[in-house]
Amino acid sequence: MNAKKNTVKKVVLAYSGGLDTSVILRWLVDAYGCEVVTFTADLGQGEELAPAREKAETMGVKEIFVEDLRDEFVRDYVFPMFRANALYEGTYLLGTSIARPLIAKRQIEIAAEVGADAVAHGSTGKGNDQLRFELGYYALNPDIKVIAPWREWDLDSREKLVAYAEAHQIPVPTDKRGEADYSTDANLLHISYEGKVLEDPWAEPDEDMFTRSVSPQAAPDAPTVVEITFKGGDPVAVDGKKLGPADLLARLNDLGGANGIGRADIVENRYVGMKSRGVYETPGGTILLDAHRAMESLTLDRGAAHLKDELMPRYAELVYNGFWFSPEREMLQGLIDQTQAAVNGTVRLKLYKGGVHVVGRKSPNSLYSSAHATFEADHVYDQSDAEGFIKLNALRLRLLGKRKK
Repeated sequence: MNAKKNTVKKVVLAYSGGLDTSVILRWLVDAYGCEVVTFTADLGQGEELAPAREKAETMGVKEIFVEDLRDEFVRDYVFPMFRANALYEGTYLLGTSIARPLIAKRQIEIAAEVGADAVAHGSTGKGNDQLRFELGYYALNPDIKVIAPWREWDLDSREKLVAYAEAHQIPVPTDKRGEADYSTDANLLHISYEGKVLEDPWAEPDEDMFTRSVSPQAAPDAPTVVEITFKGGDPVAVDGKKLGPADLLARLNDLGGANGIGRADIVENRYVGMKSRGVYETPGGTILLDAHRAMESLTLDRGAAHLKDELMPRYAELVYNGFWFSPEREMLQGLIDQTQAAVNGTVRLKLYKGGVHVVGRKSPNSLYSSAHATFEADHVYDQSDAEGFIKLNALRLRLLGKRKK
């Protein structure tokens, strides 16, 4: 008898319905002799999820959860992250990273609902996602047992996976029998492409790989003008039309994708220590980041804005590394959210051939004073005050200069 048998009674599996997680489903039964509950989250990946339910049913799963979490995903995870203007290593908008905490949270909740003593995921032992899932699991249930099949089994190639699937009557799509050109992960914020042909950082990705954006060269020859309205740091309307969180991000995705916006080709540092190359499409997020920064430029005090910028890399690193539920991320979030009360108003942008150009901003909470900023005559600013200000700031430099002489 397998040594793992009877060590787990019931496990909640993060299940996509694809080949890998379908093999995992059957392997869990074989290796652990346990009941498997499947959980499939709709985060706006653009795929029909009914087949995942049907496939789980054909494989004998009795408890199946397929849930639409799009609004929760954008409202409670994407928007808070964008209040921080988070960019990992200055380029990555964290599309995969920010989805994992929500999946982990719901898995733990379902485990409590169905009386499961374990959870499982399909992430490999080389990547970041294993950390993001498992740090979330343990933060929310310190006593949960975690099963990561890719760290346990010997199915370490596509051929072995297909052979296992065929031996257990698991349907194998024709396009899964050979090695895929790349792996993808998608949600409402982005889609990523990694692996295989992209493992050479010198190799340019093929144009037909992209699914959410036209190339900048093929984008319209006239700019698209869009206005985004913010309330409390979060976007609430596009072109004057109020939209829910998921619908708003979907609308920005459509506008950005049509104008060739949001592509990024990145070599990033994984938390496990290696570098990896990823190509991302984040059309709506790219627009949102520029719009939010423009709104803050008008409404945030200099000190608050600069402190936010200093903290942002640390915040982004915490999200990337899987520490969404850590006290330090929550502390930073509280500080960031405190700055957003006055981030209200509208930003006007032009989208053109891959570029996002801010061309206007207005706010009832604006700190911009044309009376002070004008180059014309004014009656509110005494320019002679600048002399003393400069001399005080120059004092230490003058003393250093004298010493050097």
